[in-house]
Amino acid sequence: MSVFKSCVVAVAISSSLLLSAVAQAHPKLLSSTPAEGENGQAPAKIELHFSESLVTQFSGAKLIMTDMPGMPNSPMGVKASVAGGGDPKTMVVTPASPLTTGTYKVEWRAVSSDTHPITGAVTFKVK
Repeated sequence: MSVFKSCVVAVAISSSLLLSAVAQAHPKLLSSTPAEGENGQAPAKIELHFSESLVTQFSGAKLIMTDMPGMPNSPMGVKASVAGGGDPKTMVVTPASPLTTGTYKVEWRAVSSDTHPITGAVTFKVK
């Protein structure tokens, strides 16, 4: 193999490894409290645990009540604060007042050091 071909192969392999390393840097939601689909008591706070440390100024969430008894399909925003947790991989959503019976969704946006935003949602029910 010529020196030129060796250099081309080396650059191609290096680029591939670099791109795969960057792709793996996206934060992934590992777990939440309450968990996806959980049906239980009203949580005082909702915790989202990610695979990467979050850049808090670019990450966030909103809490939405998507269904309540007697008013199906009535999505409405719920006043809540969003902050980082004690662990830089955790986002905490704290409702301003206790959650009432119904179905809730937390729509989140997570940004880690790669600055690529990842979005998702967690839905749970309060008895």
